[in-house]
Amino acid sequence: MRIRCTFADQDFTVALQDSATTRDFVSMLPLDLTISDFSTNEKIAHLPRRLDEGGLVDYTDEAPGDLCYFRGWGNLAFFHDSYNYRGDLIRLGRIEGEIDPLLIKGEFPLRIDKS
Repeated sequence: MRIRCTFADQDFTVALQDSATTRDFVSMLPLDLTISDFSTNEKIAHLPRRLDEGGLVDYTDEAPGDLCYFRGWGNLAFFHDSYNYRGDLIRLGRIEGEIDPLLIKGEFPLRIDKS
């Protein structure tokens, strides 16, 4: 399954992994959220509710373009630079193509739809 994300005249697709967490996320779509810069390597968006955490699995192939669910705050994390997996991240999928849209600085309305 794929989702389409749109903000600041940017549009990108994320290929999702199949897990309980991802299925719960998809059940909430479409979503209108706010995306903003966080730290030096990611953008975040707060969800209206927490997700099922059944998709938690360890992984070692972290990469820019990963979309993760951060269990600590219950938000989405769109990584645009390298990061290290920690037990509080559940990977939902990975951006298809370039990560350039995530490099635009600022806070914007974000629309997420099924693709």
